[in-house]
Amino acid sequence: MDRKEFLIVSGKIAAFTALSTCLFNCNQGSSNDITAPTNVDFTVDLSSQEGSALNSVGGYIYKNGIVIARVSQTQFSALSQACTHQGTTVNYQASATRFHCPNHGSNFDTNGNVINGPATRNLTKYNTSLSGNSLRVYS
Repeated sequence: MDRKEFLIVSGKIAAFTALSTCLFNCNQGSSNDITAPTNVDFTVDLSSQEGSALNSVGGYIYKNGIVIARVSQTQFSALSQACTHQGTTVNYQASATRFHCPNHGSNFDTNGNVINGPATRNLTKYNTSLSGNSLRVYS
């Protein structure tokens, strides 16, 4: 084998190795690996320090693997906090009324539906019920 053939074969091997590694790593942490909390039933006291951010529209908190946001004067949204792409914690962007994953840019509406990827699976949505200063979040 001459030098030219050696370089061509070496280049093909390097390209194959890089592609294989990328494909393997891109499949790691895919939406199939992310699980949302189940059997959820807890309350948040809006008069406490923990729940005080929810007294204002646009405020949000994290509790028990769930992100809870006040999306209007009368409406709360409670969704699984782990992005379904690779598990990064999403945050609520009140100005755009959406949940955003800062890692790869996935966005979800207030019902947890994917607006844009790379996530392909919706966030799990939980029920909310407000009674006085007590916000119940449940499955």
